[in-house]
Amino acid sequence: MHIPDGYLSPSTCAVLYAGAGLGWYEALRRIRRSLTTRMIPLISVFAAFSFVLMMFNLPLPGGTTGHALGVTIATIVIGPAGSIMAISIALTIQALFFGDGGITTLGANCFNMAIVGSLVAYATYRLTANGAAITARRRWIAAAVAGYVATNAAAFFAAVEFGIQPVLFHNARGVPLYAPYSLGIAIPAMVIGHLAVAGVAEGVIAAGLVAYLQASDPALLQATSGLAGTAELAQPATPQRFLRKLWITVALLMLLTPLGILAGGAAWGEWSANDFAGSRGHTTIATSSQDHPVPSDAPAGLQRLSSLWTAPIPSYAPQFVKSPSLGYMLSAMFGVGLVLSLSLAVQGYLRRRRSPGQAA
Repeated sequence: MHIPDGYLSPSTCAVLYAGAGLGWYEALRRIRRSLTTRMIPLISVFAAFSFVLMMFNLPLPGGTTGHALGVTIATIVIGPAGSIMAISIALTIQALFFGDGGITTLGANCFNMAIVGSLVAYATYRLTANGAAITARRRWIAAAVAGYVATNAAAFFAAVEFGIQPVLFHNARGVPLYAPYSLGIAIPAMVIGHLAVAGVAEGVIAAGLVAYLQASDPALLQATSGLAGTAELAQPATPQRFLRKLWITVALLMLLTPLGILAGGAAWGEWSANDFAGSRGHTTIATSSQDHPVPSDAPAGLQRLSSLWTAPIPSYAPQFVKSPSLGYMLSAMFGVGLVLSLSLAVQGYLRRRRSPGQAA
């Protein structure tokens, strides 16, 4: 679901950057009163959780792979505005440092996964759990439904963005300049796998964590519950015990990240320009695209934009590490370290700005 550089036209990227920008602006506007040394740790820990969770690739039908997002539990605990920022941070680090998603398409990826994912998860959760007590079984059922629907909504938006490219952007001979497959191919290829596997994984994770919070820290579910006497994003204090447990969970997931490379195959629509040139790449692309013909060469726009940015650690594989498993795990640690460093830097800045008598 991480759209690489070259698959979307510059104008499409610009429109989606504008859409993402509006989402970021509104999210920051909504959380600015709680964007303090109490809120920053919550955003950072969910950014780290999402970053690591997305490294666990799951095998999908057609020989491709997908992943859960972590957007649902983030939305339920810190609200859609906080989730938008947390998932966007994770996606930005993935694109800049690991080449997972493009730089030109970062706005599209944030729009699909962070903004659409968060808003759909929030709306679905609120509608499904409407009026249920915090500890009611319907809450974790609502989380499961929200995770499933949100993941598939994000995948559908990405599929539409892929599918409109050959219709809108082609040369005089009708040859696509960017993503080569139309809506009739892109939507089934993207959505079927997420309906069958990735959406289920997101729902199970969200439901499990909500059920855990119901038993251990039910107050963390109050902010987005919609129940009388609660207010979204009104966190009275940073739940230190919860933060410690979630950071421990992130650490354990980092140690397990080598499992994420066991699933063979690339995600649909994340092929490199070189994959269009070789017979092996052709076979892979055709198999995952309902055996439709594969262009003999990468589309011209894709070739031009795909080399725009070279990530320092492409594909989570540091060049100085010979073992793919060890390199993948070290990449996870590096990414989480970036999130934590950014969190500490922002917290330090906010403390310096705070007046002596102002509460944190």
